[in-house]
Amino acid sequence: MSVGDNRAMDRPARLAVGVVSAGRVGSVLGAALTRAGHTVIAASGLSAASVRRAERLLPGVPLRPPDEVVRSADLVLLALPDDALAGMVRGLVATDSLRPGQILVHTSGAHGVEILAPAAEVGALPLALHPVMTFTGREEDIERMAHCCVGVTAATGDDAAWNVGEALVMEMGGEPVRIPEPARPLYHAALAHGANHLVTLIADCAELLRGAGIADAERVLGPLLSAALDNVLRQGDRALTGPVARGDAGTVRAHLDVLAERAPGMSASYTALARRTAARAAGAGLLATDTAAELTGLLDDHARGADS
Repeated sequence: MSVGDNRAMDRPARLAVGVVSAGRVGSVLGAALTRAGHTVIAASGLSAASVRRAERLLPGVPLRPPDEVVRSADLVLLALPDDALAGMVRGLVATDSLRPGQILVHTSGAHGVEILAPAAEVGALPLALHPVMTFTGREEDIERMAHCCVGVTAATGDDAAWNVGEALVMEMGGEPVRIPEPARPLYHAALAHGANHLVTLIADCAELLRGAGIADAERVLGPLLSAALDNVLRQGDRALTGPVARGDAGTVRAHLDVLAERAPGMSASYTALARRTAARAAGAGLLATDTAAELTGLLDDHARGADS
């Protein structure tokens, strides 16, 4: 059934769901909506991986072209790459695939609802629901939704849309967090900086350990990094430890020297993060201002030397 005449409801009715496309995010959210009592009536997916994923997570759901998926759905889930979203929305509007009263949801973290404006103009209800988690496209992701925050963005002042978005998130087991449209770019930058760069940082650390002859680098890193993550989430900057936070300039200099010799590709990231660590430690009162300035000077000298 369509929700076109029931937008004031806080809780969506049982909906016919169309998933575009059956990637890792779309398939998992489609399965979560199915578990909540909605019905996924069609999905799109061309790659062999998408077909296999749909067979596993959305059994019995037919795979159709996007315009056919959208036409038959009350709730349209656009689980597409950031750069593909605008073109898909324009295409759906141009082919008259959307109708008034449909709920149109995208899962991009980078965008709010402004990118869905062409669909809103033809009467669709635009929502952005961004699960703050990484997806494997496997069954365990559905369970992980129960511990996941979801960034919800709706049009400013449209209380019915905000309520529908939050209700959908709660039905899937997530915790809705309102993200106003103007805050969306900084919100997404924060998440990407943390999650994506954390992976890069840890992979670099493991590579350095293997370069030092330590075979099981991940086993060595696991307890240390798990404790560091837990501590910073509970204590913030007070969780800072190590040579930069202690002001041990000699140790930092030794790190810079060995990285320049053995892993020059990682030297710049160490320098940048050490500089930020010194600033945060000083701001938290863990590091004297003059010591922080000494460390920053050391790091700047190293960076200039690397560039010359």
